[in-house]
Amino acid sequence: MRSGAFSEQPAADEPSGPAPTTMRWRVSPGFTALKCAVAVVLVLAAVFFAEDRPALTAAVVAAVVAGAYALRDLLAPVRLAADPQGVTVVSGYAGHRRLSWPDIERVRLESRTRAGLRSELLEIDTGDNLHLLSTYDLNARPADVAADLARIRAASGLLD
Repeated sequence: MRSGAFSEQPAADEPSGPAPTTMRWRVSPGFTALKCAVAVVLVLAAVFFAEDRPALTAAVVAAVVAGAYALRDLLAPVRLAADPQGVTVVSGYAGHRRLSWPDIERVRLESRTRAGLRSELLEIDTGDNLHLLSTYDLNARPADVAADLARIRAASGLLD
């Protein structure tokens, strides 16, 4: 199974049949666990720094922020799902929005290099909204996900 794609894939020694037409991409469980651990460590730091008001405040604020990110990963782990009818994307903090293929104007890859680091985002453009998904959101390379989405859309017979 490819990283990030959570649908049934044939094993390497099994005969390959038709490619799946339903796929889901979710945040890495390991990254979610790391966020939870950081929140716990920051809470413990807040207890340790209880006498130092500025350090306590900083530790509590950092713990709340880390906890909020971890909670989002727990509430909405699947950030993108695709099937022959369209896609479902995460929207807002932990909501989801269903987009049919005809509603999607463009799916493209946005690459940027800053400070010597390259980042990629998957853009799903509906004209009114732009949904951006990173490698961290998808637990897969956005280029691979874009290719999978193109294949699923083509299999749906709804090409523009």
